[in-house]
Amino acid sequence: MRLRLVPVLLGLALFLTAPLSQQAQAAIRVIVNDMPITDYDISQRARLITLTQRKSASVAKRQAQEELVDDHVKLAEAERMGIDISQSQVDSAYGNIARNVKMSPGQLSKALGQGGVKPETLKYRLKAQLAWNQIVQARFRGKIEVDESDIIAALKKTDEEDRQKSIEYDLKRVIVVVPKSSSGGFKSKRKRESDQIRAAFNDCENPGAVLGKYSEVVVQPIGRRLETELPENMRKEIAALQPGKLTKASTTPVGYEMIAVCGKREIASDIAVRTELENELRAKEGESQSRRYLLEIRRRATIIYR
Repeated sequence: MRLRLVPVLLGLALFLTAPLSQQAQAAIRVIVNDMPITDYDISQRARLITLTQRKSASVAKRQAQEELVDDHVKLAEAERMGIDISQSQVDSAYGNIARNVKMSPGQLSKALGQGGVKPETLKYRLKAQLAWNQIVQARFRGKIEVDESDIIAALKKTDEEDRQKSIEYDLKRVIVVVPKSSSGGFKSKRKRESDQIRAAFNDCENPGAVLGKYSEVVVQPIGRRLETELPENMRKEIAALQPGKLTKASTTPVGYEMIAVCGKREIASDIAVRTELENELRAKEGESQSRRYLLEIRRRATIIYR
């Protein structure tokens, strides 16, 4: 019985992964500002949603159609505002996603392909997201306000102990300079030197003992920063370091950069938790304004469902 099922299952797998017919692919379901959204576009986005959000096929299909309408509207608004998202920006965002899931871009493309999704499907979504981020920043920069009463109300809901302390760091920037015209071999050499510096560095007071062994290494003071003032992607790494240690080297336009934790102390203040709550409230208000703006430009758009 098991042997008889093999060809049936194989045939079913081939049927499910087979490309849609030319007619089905070309069937237009929605027109947004003269731009068509086809059955094929919807099926591709629905498969992406199913892969990434684990939603049922019917729910994913409905969501896919509305997402694509939103994306067309967003890109049309970007064009109206003179915002252009380059292919290199899209590829960079695609590469970031690959790194987050511990894959190369090629491996991510292969994984998507195994789920029946073309890489271009994800890249189109990323292009719309990048464009929308720039639109929202241009429209609402400096205009998102949070009421003091909302901050106070949020503070009252936090733990009393958390409200009474903040972590303050004394930081310095260590840059291993790499000229823009450098060869790949030289860049690799400087990266190895950066890792060596990080492994040996343990004293902000006398950095020359380690840095003096290497050419073109620059130390710049950053000063005192509260934990909430640090970039989100850096905060956890710095919190885990002991004073005198360096963060991992990151690539910048001038070379490889590391942050030295030269001091770390707990201070009696609610400013850290207050700042964090204010940022959260601003983010929520920003999301609310973004949604209202999207509804506004959807109303202005010509959207025809077929």
